[in-house]
Amino acid sequence: CHLIHYLRLSHHLIVLNYVICTFDKLKSVSSEDIKITDAVFDGVEVRVFEPPAKGDESLKRSVVYIHGGGWALASARTSLYNNLCRIMAESLNAVVVSVEYRLVPKVCFPEQYHDALRATKHFLQPDVLAEYSVDPSRIAISGDSAGGNLAAAVCQQLSKEEDLSVRPKLQALIYPVLQAFDFNTPSYQQNMNMPVLPRYVMVNYWIDYINGDYDLAHELLVNNHTALNVGRALSFRARLNWTSLLPPSFKKSYKPVVQATGTAAIVERLPALLDVRAVPLLADDATLARQPRTYVLTCENDVLRDDGAMYAERLERAGVPVTLDHFHDCFHGCMIFTVWPTDFSAGVQTRNSYIKWLDENL
Repeated sequence: CHLIHYLRLSHHLIVLNYVICTFDKLKSVSSEDIKITDAVFDGVEVRVFEPPAKGDESLKRSVVYIHGGGWALASARTSLYNNLCRIMAESLNAVVVSVEYRLVPKVCFPEQYHDALRATKHFLQPDVLAEYSVDPSRIAISGDSAGGNLAAAVCQQLSKEEDLSVRPKLQALIYPVLQAFDFNTPSYQQNMNMPVLPRYVMVNYWIDYINGDYDLAHELLVNNHTALNVGRALSFRARLNWTSLLPPSFKKSYKPVVQATGTAAIVERLPALLDVRAVPLLADDATLARQPRTYVLTCENDVLRDDGAMYAERLERAGVPVTLDHFHDCFHGCMIFTVWPTDFSAGVQTRNSYIKWLDENL
């Protein structure tokens, strides 16, 4: 059983790697002369996209972007993300910093988080912003999927640091993965076998990220790690109770999966399952209240839909201005698929909506 499970995951990752490598050979798309440079911010590699200077302005807006890929795949340098960041820089006339954090299996949590945080804090230094002619009052932190996870975690940490002189104005999260507490939310149940990101693949991304064992996959899938007898999980349950956080159109007729007795040893072996740096949806209300204006993009055909929707609702209840941008016909990962031969309308639609929000609010 474990061998079959491992082979299924390996096949999925091989296909994704093939897709990424194939697209990496395609020509980058841009209609502007965007300057692209690779740099190192506090030991972390980044790629910086700078639009040409205009005579009537002195400072530009900026976006720190953190790419997705299950903390294990993709790169700031692959054409898929290279194209996205070039288009963002061009459309917004903004400096875009794409973070090249280290990946699984080279490193596991919390190293990806530390890389994203270090690079972002370095960029937020006034002298660095001045070097890139960036307006310190107009900076967004953004990311998709696992990058959305890191962006949310970085924003939460920055909000706690009292000595920062520059803070992000916005955060923009694209179908973010925000919790490993409940793998039976309505979207996980509805889309458990959905292509691109089936539920078992997302569970295994989590296992790899927190340096766990694939033998735990089944227990996670049935929520044994957060059963009612797991004392460490009890205090967090209300923070992602989807029965009170999701709208009826998301809940549909699905029922919660809450085990009376489970395996408390799982969270003892893998404390990251309840670590807010890995699981931003578990943050307390005081932390959420300090977050900047937020954009959350969700897709109906995505196991992670409810992660984003619950986070948006909790932020809104904490008093944060939130835009939840939900796409009924779209799927996980679609926003980077805007280049032939997968120039999907879903990709263009979500990307345009995301950039429009940034343009209006940044």
